[in-house]
Amino acid sequence: MSISADTTHPVSAEVRLEPADNERLANLCGSLDSHLRQIERRLGVEINNRGNSFRIIGAAKIVNIASRLLTELYESTAADNLSPEKIHLWLQDKAIDDSVNDQAQDEVSIKTRRGIIKGRSPNQRLYLNNIRDHDVSFGIGPAGTGKTYLAVASAVVALEQNRVRRLVLVRPAVEAGEKLGYLPGDLVQKVDPYLRPLYDALYEMLGFDQVMKFMEKNVIEVAPLAFMRGRSLNEAFIILDEAQNTTIEQMKMFLTRIGFSSKAVITGDITQIDLPQGKTSGLRHVIDILKDENGISFTFFNSRDVVRHPLVARILNAYERNETNGE
Repeated sequence: MSISADTTHPVSAEVRLEPADNERLANLCGSLDSHLRQIERRLGVEINNRGNSFRIIGAAKIVNIASRLLTELYESTAADNLSPEKIHLWLQDKAIDDSVNDQAQDEVSIKTRRGIIKGRSPNQRLYLNNIRDHDVSFGIGPAGTGKTYLAVASAVVALEQNRVRRLVLVRPAVEAGEKLGYLPGDLVQKVDPYLRPLYDALYEMLGFDQVMKFMEKNVIEVAPLAFMRGRSLNEAFIILDEAQNTTIEQMKMFLTRIGFSSKAVITGDITQIDLPQGKTSGLRHVIDILKDENGISFTFFNSRDVVRHPLVARILNAYERNETNGE
């Protein structure tokens, strides 16, 4: 199978694992597909399966790596019982990590009042290039990889250079299974805590006073996703954060709000979906249906892109090593 090396659009590959054996497939996938989620986090891909047919979506080179990995892991299930620890050891293979991170990108520097911001990893540099060059960009991967921070930085610069007239920062009001009803206040006050990461990034780049002035003038708007319905946003830089918690209908609604001279960035982690059981994530769904559209880019992050405190990456990897079935 030949796969294009295009880094702008994700590609997909179909992998059929033979012989079809339900017990071995359950061994491969892990309880509640925990092994597949572990591979998704590390490689920055999406994996869907029906029976022994697996579909992998992501950057071309990484899709090839993931396809080979699944095939080799399935072969090992003939004689071995897989565990999160064993999956981690497979993923630790140096050749895999080198291939995942061997994607040289042009250097993009973002000058803000707080200093110069640059991508620290190949995927972050790719992300900044994609945001610069595309009207709609998706950043998909685990927490701490800079998805939201770099998107906000790009938005602030676009505003300061008068390429857009306003910033609109959006989040769905769904978080870790929590309910909003018990919280005091109106809807805006209820969802305010969920928007805090967006405020924090703005404060760091613009300063508290400037952010407050922009919000008073409606130059910066921070709102729950539900407030986007029926609107058309022109000359705006729009960021949808935590997009894995949108439904298919909400994602469609958001994407159709984009007006003339606007730019949108959608970020999320498809391994951390908090929607009610049975609801399909709009982010998972949109990867498949928009992967070939011009003007739209996808950047897939993995745990090696984490740029928070050095312990964060080690914590993520420790959780991968110690996940157990059903836990």
